Amino acid sequence: MEPDLFTAAAEERQEKDPAGSPLAVRMRPRTLDEVVGQQHLLKPGSPLRRLVGEGSGGPAGPSSVILWGPPGTGKTTLAYVVSKATNKRFVELSAITAGVKEVRAVIDGARRATGGFGKETVLFLDEIHRFSKAQQDSLLPAVENRWVTLIAATTENPYFSVISPLLSRSLLLTLEPLTDDDVRGLLKRALSDERGLKDAVALPEDTEDHLLRIAGGDARRALTALEAAAGAALDKGEPEISLTTLEETVDRAAVKYDRDGDQHYDVASALIKSIRGSDVDAALHYLARMIEAGEDPRFIARRLMISASEDIGLADPNALPIAVAAAQAVAMIGFPEAALTLSHATIALALAPKSNAATTAIGAAMEDVRKGLAGPVPPHLRDGHYKGAAKLGHAQGYVYPHDLPEGIAEQQYAPDAIKDREYYEPTRHGGEARYADAVEWTRKHLGRRRS
Repeated sequence: MEPDLFTAAAEERQEKDPAGSPLAVRMRPRTLDEVVGQQHLLKPGSPLRRLVGEGSGGPAGPSSVILWGPPGTGKTTLAYVVSKATNKRFVELSAITAGVKEVRAVIDGARRATGGFGKETVLFLDEIHRFSKAQQDSLLPAVENRWVTLIAATTENPYFSVISPLLSRSLLLTLEPLTDDDVRGLLKRALSDERGLKDAVALPEDTEDHLLRIAGGDARRALTALEAAAGAALDKGEPEISLTTLEETVDRAAVKYDRDGDQHYDVASALIKSIRGSDVDAALHYLARMIEAGEDPRFIARRLMISASEDIGLADPNALPIAVAAAQAVAMIGFPEAALTLSHATIALALAPKSNAATTAIGAAMEDVRKGLAGPVPPHLRDGHYKGAAKLGHAQGYVYPHDLPEGIAEQQYAPDAIKDREYYEPTRHGGEARYADAVEWTRKHLGRRRS
């Protein structure tokens, strides 16, 4: 819908008195060159550059685009920049409050503007994933005939939340989470810029680090927390935003954790040792500390996969599949939802029966190899498929286990140097008990006895 008189008046007041607006609004970029991050979408000739009138024009007009990315990565900001920079008619709708009626009104207005004044219309539709199939269908004629150029924003996978005909008529642009350096640059700009805090307070390094952890790649969250903390510091008459003031303001304690220092390894070690010790509550505590400190969820998932084999093994054969599934899920969904998946896996591993038999088995086998206990492969196990192998005695005398009633052949498999070695020593914990029975039975039928 077009802005009504009250909306227009509010926007006019905001422009005249920007100090009354939230910091995140005041610091919105005015041009694409001021946008933080997303540089892969802002190269010369990109769809967004063409939407704001950059480029040669000609018969190939700008395309409709769907902006997909996590909250706070700049979807609304990019639309705002387009609205300010373009000489086209700009209309904004939210899928939360708008319906088919409002969409049709915009389309009718766009057709009149094009036919009567030669004015093109850009429609920004926020949260398009909230539109039903029928509501999205109502956009198709306008997009296909370019009565409007659509900029749609979504935080959900558009391949599931946007109808295929609309996807095929638009370019899908994926926004990446902002890096710490991106957000840090934004904070520094907000502190010094005339539209921002105008150097009213300083931001020490430890407070800045905590702000970055709070932000989690979300620019809006970072600026909101900065504004609140700056206001509290100014009320106290403090020249800088202390870590204590920030903690009090956002009600979130700074976790003493350096992702590149000792704490990184100490807390990770404590997580794994708590899982090994079956203390599920301690394990969840250390997991929470890592999450709150902004640890890379993929690092946590990798540690859990290692633990599943190192400390659980065949005592619970499901432990490794659970850890691997968690790692795959974490890679696909990221934080904050990844915290649920990591909790799921941590609880499962902490409460699983424990065995390090797989760990000690491969360790003992590798130690013997390093000592030189290897020797030639027994002739009957060597490859016999090539011409001349039989003359060398390769594969001669090999007994095929599937030909025997019990499926096991009493023949030597290991080299002579280690033929009596027994590396795998299964426990009787959990599911490994059945492997203990199996290894005892197979060693007996292979003609081996414990040394």
